[in-house]
Amino acid sequence: MKTNSPAPHTLSVAEAIRTRRTVRHYLPDPVPAEHLGTLTELAMEAPSSWNLQDRSLVVVTDPEVREGLTGATGGQPQPQEAPVMLVFVAEPQAWREDRADVYELARRNDAWKEDFITFFSAASEEFQQSLAARGLLREYAVKDAMIAASYVMLAATELGLATSPMNGWDEDRVKKVIGIEDRDDLAIALLMSVGYAAEQRLHPGRRPLGRTVHRDRYARA
Repeated sequence: MKTNSPAPHTLSVAEAIRTRRTVRHYLPDPVPAEHLGTLTELAMEAPSSWNLQDRSLVVVTDPEVREGLTGATGGQPQPQEAPVMLVFVAEPQAWREDRADVYELARRNDAWKEDFITFFSAASEEFQQSLAARGLLREYAVKDAMIAASYVMLAATELGLATSPMNGWDEDRVKKVIGIEDRDDLAIALLMSVGYAAEQRLHPGRRPLGRTVHRDRYARA
């Protein structure tokens, strides 16, 4: 028998941005594997400087590892309650690695032509060398990881999941928990909890745009 039930509503990007809230308390319900697959795929769709893709994602579901993250975050509730923790790892030295696979994929997708690849390869290396000389490699890699994290928050909202971007943690302890304590070439950009909300968080509001949005020049207060 046919029903006239409406199709599930798919959030627009604007709706996801406006309805997303930071949630600290979670139900124990697991996140479906297909949702996790979607989140990780969309995270890696995020843009990165020079298409370096200089960020990786560690998906933590093991209770023991989450317990370690609880300690690294000073006992905050998110790693204790959320069934999934995401650790965004920045890779400041990624530009030194062989990127032949990146160029080959762009060729196969007919996105980049040979002359562009030749130019792009040389120009990107020159740019990264300038960053290294100014001590900015980590900053740029962390920015790229944060863009990926933003994608995840919006995608999770569309899937009915709650998230909490976390910035209060001990980097050395986080690196040890996920097994990269000996990797000085890597940095922790962000931790994020993912799960089903056990609380309702209302929008606290935002300052008027007249205070935070400027035209052509930054206007001093």
